[in-house]
Amino acid sequence: MISRRSLLNNLMTAAAGLVVSPNLVFAAGDKSNRIPWKNWSGSQVCYPEFRKAPATIEELRSLITAAKGKIRPVGAGHSFMPLVPTDDTIVSLSRLSGVISHDSDKNQATIWAGTRLGDIGEPLAQTGQALLNMPDIDEQTLAGALGTATHGTGQNIGCMSSFVEGLELITASGEVLECSRTKNSDVFNAARVNLGALGVVTKVTMQNAPKYRLKRETTWLPIEEILEQSEFLAKNNRNYEFYYIPFTGMGFTDVQNITQEPASETDKIDQNDGAEDLKLARDMLSWSPKLREFVLGTYMKTISKEVTVANSWQNYASERNVRFNEMEYHLPRENMVKAFKEIRDVVEKNFPEVFFPFEVRYIQGDDIWLSPFYGRETCSIAVHRFFKEDQKPLFAAVEPILKKYEGRPHWGKINTMTAKQFKQHYAKWDDFDQVRRQLDPNGKFLNQYLETLFV
Repeated sequence: MISRRSLLNNLMTAAAGLVVSPNLVFAAGDKSNRIPWKNWSGSQVCYPEFRKAPATIEELRSLITAAKGKIRPVGAGHSFMPLVPTDDTIVSLSRLSGVISHDSDKNQATIWAGTRLGDIGEPLAQTGQALLNMPDIDEQTLAGALGTATHGTGQNIGCMSSFVEGLELITASGEVLECSRTKNSDVFNAARVNLGALGVVTKVTMQNAPKYRLKRETTWLPIEEILEQSEFLAKNNRNYEFYYIPFTGMGFTDVQNITQEPASETDKIDQNDGAEDLKLARDMLSWSPKLREFVLGTYMKTISKEVTVANSWQNYASERNVRFNEMEYHLPRENMVKAFKEIRDVVEKNFPEVFFPFEVRYIQGDDIWLSPFYGRETCSIAVHRFFKEDQKPLFAAVEPILKKYEGRPHWGKINTMTAKQFKQHYAKWDDFDQVRRQLDPNGKFLNQYLETLFV
């Protein structure tokens, strides 16, 4: 019985043998070892004079008021934009982690903002609760995920910031503000998606659901079929997204629904192995995109449906060990198919080196001032580039398409939007900046990038 990976390797080896010596070009990685802090992909680097990790609120207040220069809160480093870099002070809340308290009647829990998303599921389950939704990577801290409007997928489910019922914020003066819809409501509306520009969020009260189990089903299909079915699948499943593998004509749908079935799992592809296989196919067959599409398409048509039943927090996220840089824009839902087709056309005509999948997700609109989902139902389109390769030409070609279709960028993903352009997309931009100026009149929390947006 031949394994999936053996089948793929055999197909690629046979195809590569059609020529004597295909030309392979491998990008050189960054070999610098002088990196005091860098983000997950290595694309953002800074040399902070001070790195702080307070263990108490009082320690945090003291270091904020005493600090000279700029202060930037740092989570897990999963932002691809320069939200963290400063050569002054970076502050980690890694020692302020865990579930603080819960309310069983309301299905709410107060959680330290430094908690990694992957560390929330089990403690919440012990209280009988679960997060309403999660992104597909759970390494981020809660504060970082909320500050950038990080999201999962599901047409009737908003981004994670939309689950926030209350939060605690430490301002530049050291003041501790308790914020909710009825208390410091303007700060609450601004702080749910805050870019770390208002101060440091320390505690968050999240609206949750009774704990639940999900059945996740992954099905490989030609991309034309996926696009035809996409609206139907979005409307008829709790969570739905799809991926497209460039130069294959194939993609897969990923749906999840609440179930009472016992935990179980079918054989499935490891996503990290899958990314490495796609890179290998790119390297071996780059001389013939058509042959590459034939080989990969043939292989993908042999992949059976994958089914996993597990606790919600275990099913949402996937381990991502193959690093990349990412651009993601959030478009009005009705514009997704047109934008997707244009992006596919541009990439497959001009960028044969691309092998990472495109990802499309659905997100419910909200009323949060700097949320990319403010006031509209949304589809997000994400493109990726292997971290050792220059992403700039690809993103420069794709971004104008995303902008043309009224896209708003994910705050943590690579984009070239200016303050003027952001202001055109956000009706509450000036309201946010007014709150920011009140809380931080001297710009203590603004690094070089944020100063281009708010000064």
